[in-house]
Amino acid sequence: MFRTALRNVLSHKARLLMTVLAVMLGVAFVSGTLVFTNTISDALQKSSATGFDHVDVAIETAWQPDEGDTVAEQPKLTPGLLAKVERAPGAESATGVVSGSTALADKNGKLIGDGFQSQGGNYWGTDDPRYPIRDGRAPKGENEVAIDSATAKRAGYEVGDTIRLSVDGPVLTPTISAVFTTDDGNVAAGGSLALFDTETAQKLFHSEGEYDSINVTAAAGTSQAQLQRAVEKVLPEDTASTITGQELADQQATQIATSMSGMKNALLVFAGIALFVGTFIIANTFTMLVAQRTKELALLRAVGASRRQVTRSVLIEAFMVGAVAAVTGLAAGIGIGAAMRSLMGTLGATVPDGPLVVSPGTVATALLVGVLITMLAAWLPGRRAAKIPPVAAMSSVHAQATTKSLVVRNTIGALFAGAGIATVLFATTMDGSDGQAPMGVGAVLLIIGVFVLTPLLSRPLIAAAAPLMRVFGVSGKLARQNSVRNPRRTAATASALMIGLTLITGMTVMAGSLQKTIDKMAADAIKADYVVSMTTSAYLSPDVEKKLAATDGVTAISPLRNAESRIGGETEYLTGVNGSAIGELTDFTVDDGTFKVGGGDVVVDADTAARRGWKAGSTVTAGFEGGEKQKLTIAGVYESNELIRGILMDNRTLTERLPDSVDPADMMVMVKTSAGASDASKDRLERALGDNPAIQVQDREDLSAEVAQMFTLMLNMLYGLLAMAVIVAVLGVINTLAMSVFERSQEIGMLRAIGLDRRGIKRMVRLESLVISLFGGLLGIGLGVFFGWAAGELLAAKMATYELVIPWARMSVFLLMAATVGILAALWPARRAAKLNMLSAIKSE
Repeated sequence: MFRTALRNVLSHKARLLMTVLAVMLGVAFVSGTLVFTNTISDALQKSSATGFDHVDVAIETAWQPDEGDTVAEQPKLTPGLLAKVERAPGAESATGVVSGSTALADKNGKLIGDGFQSQGGNYWGTDDPRYPIRDGRAPKGENEVAIDSATAKRAGYEVGDTIRLSVDGPVLTPTISAVFTTDDGNVAAGGSLALFDTETAQKLFHSEGEYDSINVTAAAGTSQAQLQRAVEKVLPEDTASTITGQELADQQATQIATSMSGMKNALLVFAGIALFVGTFIIANTFTMLVAQRTKELALLRAVGASRRQVTRSVLIEAFMVGAVAAVTGLAAGIGIGAAMRSLMGTLGATVPDGPLVVSPGTVATALLVGVLITMLAAWLPGRRAAKIPPVAAMSSVHAQATTKSLVVRNTIGALFAGAGIATVLFATTMDGSDGQAPMGVGAVLLIIGVFVLTPLLSRPLIAAAAPLMRVFGVSGKLARQNSVRNPRRTAATASALMIGLTLITGMTVMAGSLQKTIDKMAADAIKADYVVSMTTSAYLSPDVEKKLAATDGVTAISPLRNAESRIGGETEYLTGVNGSAIGELTDFTVDDGTFKVGGGDVVVDADTAARRGWKAGSTVTAGFEGGEKQKLTIAGVYESNELIRGILMDNRTLTERLPDSVDPADMMVMVKTSAGASDASKDRLERALGDNPAIQVQDREDLSAEVAQMFTLMLNMLYGLLAMAVIVAVLGVINTLAMSVFERSQEIGMLRAIGLDRRGIKRMVRLESLVISLFGGLLGIGLGVFFGWAAGELLAAKMATYELVIPWARMSVFLLMAATVGILAALWPARRAAKLNMLSAIKSE
């Protein structure tokens, strides 16, 4: 039976080519993902481990939990503590570490890199071992800064140049005193790092006289564990914690692995989708091969082969096909992994140097996936082949689906679809995240149900195209009849395309609806003309508000200031606003009371009010760090949005309750001008802030455009990843049509003999492909809209302004894409059918 299976694979290698390609693409996607993520993770881990070479023990503050009605004051790491640690037995030196965000501008005044990757810190003394100086000398004083060599090269800076930078708003113009090298993982990933002397860094990052952490280096002959025990003995109790350099490196490696696993899992999901679509092609191919070899299999049964042997022979063929596809897919995947790494460099994302990592696990996964997927998909056709009675097969009576089997299939499909719809609808009544799992289960059940019911659905839906097909005469009529001749085959071919379009349409509906929601939120709830914030997501200095308030044309202004408090034994974060101006800058719907903020009067969002049992007129007492307390009266309850929520309190009252050690920190500043949003107003505000590249001044259209850009980027990435599934579906259509042409060779020869010319044959095959593709496209778009609506209902529970948007234009494009897939997929099979020799085809069996 092994020799028989091998002979069959070799004799049908052309017909198995598309199956090999489909599996190979899926395996290449899987192995490419594993190679790429393992390579990047390995390089980042090695780079980060190098960054801890000068750290034997790190000291960090021990977080103190809040208790009662007072916010706990957090301990500080002071110069006195550092001196004490430096004298600990086994310690060679101790370094105070200060860190924050620092945005740098290039020579054209543009921000270097992404804001969130712009980091700042301190250079310790005159020779900091963490940052070897390549050119220049250590920074000293407020007017000097050192920058990393990668940033200097990218922006063309040298020692002695003046650079524009910003930490929390105001523009600074220090001189570059040094260019240093670093193994910092953030810099290796394309970020920037600016270093100041320690005193300047503490002042800029609002930590005067304190450190974020202390790094201790061990003396010769002292291990990290010994040093850690010695340091712990000199630390005040419950104020600081210690961790060894090796533990820090291990933690960093774990964090990198965790972050990379998110990317890996996301890519593997799309690879799994491509492989799932590929199973339809495999099952279809082997079903048609078995049907074409009915007499051959019957002869094997007649000469003594058992059913198990027949099934085994089909599975051996599948194993050979899967093995070839897995090996070629692995090779292609290694190339894809290397190409993706090079692409990151081309796009400006710096990746640390390191070898291409092809682990034994990657090789084993690729081989197992390729072989198992192929064998599982071929098992059912092999089982059906073994059930064909030898006598029936020898007499060319093909085993057609019985009425009973069709009834059973349709019943099962209806049950799955019904259960899926009911589960999805039930999930839409649940609250947010609680409904995600049931909705996922319902979606899977519905897709399975629709797939099982596809043969039943194909007849009425394809029949609906009859009037259009009549336009093409005999070719159109034959194409429609061929499409429904074998509903199961049509269903398997259309379902492959259906799955890809379901996902694409569903995500498009979601993205469009979310964009509309953000637009509506910005238009309905915000009356401010501009929102000012840091590109680094850092807090703004209070000086920003003062400069904007002094700008001509500004009529109302309010920073949004964040502060922690304790109310009723629970932590609540207060948002400070200018009570006299917030009414001019926002337009919230008030459910209870009035929108009044000032003194002890506050307003609270509806969700918080419901959770705490508050209403208009309720009084509470808020406790702050340092023991200060403030009696608050709930003046009103408002409907929040994604920009502003929680308890809104007057900034003057809030700032008075904060201890002197806590600097006011503004998340953003809302501004209204007399001229409204205009280019002139925006230019005036930007000039007032010194044309600071680290500060973004955005009107409502800018906010919407930023969100739209994010959704567009996300959608384009998803489209690109799902393109693999669509390509596999195209291969399925080509494969089905090509094998169908071979199967109907005699019929095509007869059609040619009675007068249908080659052009008519080509048209018939193309129209058959077009009908099947449009059938799959319609099912996919319909399911995608349903899933998009259902997912939107979950979001609507959390987003009051959520509004469903049906992207009719894009859906038309998707349907046109399905039609294009059908036409392109039919080119080769149609050409092959038209070239069949009439007499040879008639004589074929």
